[in-house]
Amino acid sequence: MSDHGSRTSIQKRTKKNLMVFSGRAHPELANEVAAELGARLVPTSAYDFANGEIYVRYEESVRGCDAFVIQSHTAPINDAIVEHLIMIDALKRASAKRVTVVMPFYGYARQDKKHRGREPISARLMADLFKTAGANRLITVDLHTDQIQGFFDGPVDHLMAIPILTQHVQDSYGHEDLAVVSPDAGRIKVAESWSKRLGGVPLAFIHKTRDINRPNESVANRVVGDVEGRVCVLVDDMIDTGGTIAKAADAVKEAGAKDVIIAATHAILSGPASERLEACSAREVIVTNTLPITPDKEFEGLTVLSIAPLLSAAIREVFQDGSVTSLFAGRT
Repeated sequence: MSDHGSRTSIQKRTKKNLMVFSGRAHPELANEVAAELGARLVPTSAYDFANGEIYVRYEESVRGCDAFVIQSHTAPINDAIVEHLIMIDALKRASAKRVTVVMPFYGYARQDKKHRGREPISARLMADLFKTAGANRLITVDLHTDQIQGFFDGPVDHLMAIPILTQHVQDSYGHEDLAVVSPDAGRIKVAESWSKRLGGVPLAFIHKTRDINRPNESVANRVVGDVEGRVCVLVDDMIDTGGTIAKAADAVKEAGAKDVIIAATHAILSGPASERLEACSAREVIVTNTLPITPDKEFEGLTVLSIAPLLSAAIREVFQDGSVTSLFAGRT
């Protein structure tokens, strides 16, 4: 006999609840993303103990929510990363349904392979740390190398800033004879994408040498390709101390370029970077706000474009189980 009066399951349609959280590294960007989504950041208490330990607590219930935790890995980078991890742990222990980590700039991305024996692959370690902390998914922008997507055991949405950057270049310099220049042979694929988006303009690259024992330093050698009389767009994923890209800009100008424009996604701008960029041959330096740029790092000729519309669009697609790939329909 069956008992029709009892059921083995209870069916209930629950509403999805999107909540946006921000660490202390770059609240301006997080606020901008939340505003684009028509939301507000969840109130959070965060402070440091006297010995530097970080404490985080959310001021609202997060049970069952779809959590998007935004933190840019900016200097001091280890503090930003640990705070990010602690925020994820707090969400997991407070019964958030799904945790998506939004890292506009992925810390340690340059350490993505072993150049020599006895070196770490720190970019892989970062992915493991975020997985262990409780991240279900990563959203990031312009990884140093595409292979880092495979380091995280879960979905990774690798967003590209190239549509935002190329649109600005097209609007400002589309009437000029352009050329796209890669600062080294390794980034020629990125330069090819730029070239296609700008209507198939010529490509060039800088043949350079780098001493693996001296990070942040390189020697710009010769420019390979036709840059004579053209406005050259020098493209890279990040600008750290600015030495490499500033030397590259000077080399392109010396090779006969009419003007040089620098375009990069991540403006780390460590140490003397701003002074080097202002002093070099570049007419304009175009970056995005994946990392905070403090007033002391600003300089004449710097243009900062917002990445918030791209991040908010990706968050909306993930939340609605839509297609993040659709954001780059027809991308090359």
